[in-house]
Amino acid sequence: MKSLLRAVAVLAVLSVGLFQQGTVVNRRSTTSVLTVTNGQRWGTWMLTGMCRDQYFAIGFSTRVEAKQGGGDDTAMNGIRLICGKDGKRSLTYTVESHSGFWGEWSNPQYCHTGVLTSFQLRVEGQQGRGDDTAANNIRFRCSSGHVLEGRGLDSGVYGEWSKNCGHGVICGIETKMEDRQGGGDDTTLNDVRFRCCARVQK
Repeated sequence: MKSLLRAVAVLAVLSVGLFQQGTVVNRRSTTSVLTVTNGQRWGTWMLTGMCRDQYFAIGFSTRVEAKQGGGDDTAMNGIRLICGKDGKRSLTYTVESHSGFWGEWSNPQYCHTGVLTSFQLRVEGQQGRGDDTAANNIRFRCSSGHVLEGRGLDSGVYGEWSKNCGHGVICGIETKMEDRQGGGDDTTLNDVRFRCCARVQK
């Protein structure tokens, strides 16, 4: 009995530690949230993936399912932010919210200089009895003014650009994801929003 109680106590301590670690990541102070108005309506907002303190998004990659011919298309399934420090690529890692279920990840794309500061989403409108794909592609604008476009598909149209981070920089991602529909019409990624963090100038 004592050994059982001891095991339960250890698990409780580990659970608290994991919980605290997660909340520390999510407590990073943000200056604003970037959104667009043309995201699709299906799905649920997932957990936010955040770059660590002093790290910001300097690039991204996309997970895209190729066109399925007569099958069910889902197009863009996921987006990863590439976090770097001081705009450098020497020490980077990726964060994501939810990656979807199908497709392959593209090669990373980076700002030539600078960091990601705004975005634009390509979304297909509702198809009625047809095959819905929702989000198809994404563009990012870098602080240098350079625009990067994902390796997504061409259905739908781009909406308006999001607002700019202002004095902040993109540092987090949250995706709206529809779960698997079984024999129904899958769309996976429907919408995305990005969090901005203040960047301290040295």
